[in-house]
Amino acid sequence: MDQAERDIAFVNALTTEHFVLQSARGALIGEMVGRGNVYLSAVSSSLIAFGFSAQVGSRIDLFVAAVLPALFILGELTFVALLRNSLKNLEYMRRMRRIRGYYRTLHPDAEQFFDSSEADTEESADLATVGMRSGLGSMLFTGATSIAALNSMLAAVGLALLAGRVDGIQGGVVVAVGILAGLVLFVLHLAYQG
Repeated sequence: MDQAERDIAFVNALTTEHFVLQSARGALIGEMVGRGNVYLSAVSSSLIAFGFSAQVGSRIDLFVAAVLPALFILGELTFVALLRNSLKNLEYMRRMRRIRGYYRTLHPDAEQFFDSSEADTEESADLATVGMRSGLGSMLFTGATSIAALNSMLAAVGLALLAGRVDGIQGGVVVAVGILAGLVLFVLHLAYQG
């Protein structure tokens, strides 16, 4: 195989790899959306069920005690999966950016069809596509963080309800327990994500 044939084979391989990476990104994004929808649907359905149970006057505390832990576990699994998929998505985008950088060198006119070489060194566009921004507060804008926030609130409500069942604890203390628990859980999620 001469050099020209090897160059053509290499570009074909790069093109295939670029297509495979884009397909993998699409699959990851589809999974992320699906997981988020399953979790949010479960939370929404549970809240509706709580409302119906409260109207009937049945023992809602048993129902809540069974459902809230299940929702919390589902939320934690969803958070971890969304975080993993976001990081994998960024890895795929970086690899695709390197391939585009090579495409830019193939022909003198390629610069007009591909992003500038400065774009290859900046990750802000890549981060924006997964809901992140560059900077310290970037974690607050991800899908995983949204799930973490909601899951922290659910756990806070569950812990506050549990604290309310303890004799001698009432009113403001119960609310304080819930707020403190929610904040601690959310900060733990951010620490794990960072």
